[in-house]
Amino acid sequence: MNAPTTVDMEIDTSGLNCPLPILKAKKALNEMQSGQLLRVIATDPGSLRDFQAFARQTGNELVDQQTAGAQFIHVLRRR
Repeated sequence: MNAPTTVDMEIDTSGLNCPLPILKAKKALNEMQSGQLLRVIATDPGSLRDFQAFARQTGNELVDQQTAGAQFIHVLRRR
């Protein structure tokens, strides 16, 4: 997967553990328009699995996931 070049909003949840990154992402997505991209930066290794499940359950598209050192970067497209 290639990371999208432009995201509409970015939130940094570094240092937070499940379920806080998901809750913050959900809150951010609620403020966004359909089709907009949200990048979430997390440090919780469980966030990879959490965001996959979150996307399935909510219908928001998980566009990209990357690991960069101790960071896990998730890009979601608002449904």
